Amino acid sequence: QVQLAESGGGSVQAGGSLRLSCAISGSSYSRNYMGWFRQAPGKAREGIASISGATRYADSVMGRFTISQDNSKNTLYLHMNSLKPEDTGMYYCAARGPWKSWRGGLSVDEFTYWGQGTQVTVSS
Repeated sequence: QVQLAESGGGSVQAGGSLRLSCAISGSSYSRNYMGWFRQAPGKAREGIASISGATRYADSVMGRFTISQDNSKNTLYLHMNSLKPEDTGMYYCAARGPWKSWRGGLSVDEFTYWGQGTQVTVSS
């Protein structure tokens, strides 16, 4: 079993920065395939960044957000710069289970384990 716990959300003005963290415990396998998702009110959850050795980003955050993992793989990060009001939403980290197919890590159905989320609010 894998447990995920996000932190680091908050309220910032447009143009500001935040760093989200996701503490990981459990399966070492799942730590090799992880991602960040966000969900705005009334919208579907969308994949924004993934890491599996290589990194992948949604077009909406490319060049502004960076996903990283510490050497021990106990913490996943999302560094967010040049934040925009449209970045507002609940941010979730996710980890893949061994029975899931991997297609790059930006789709909800590629992941098994989810954190509770951390809120990010960007004001104009």
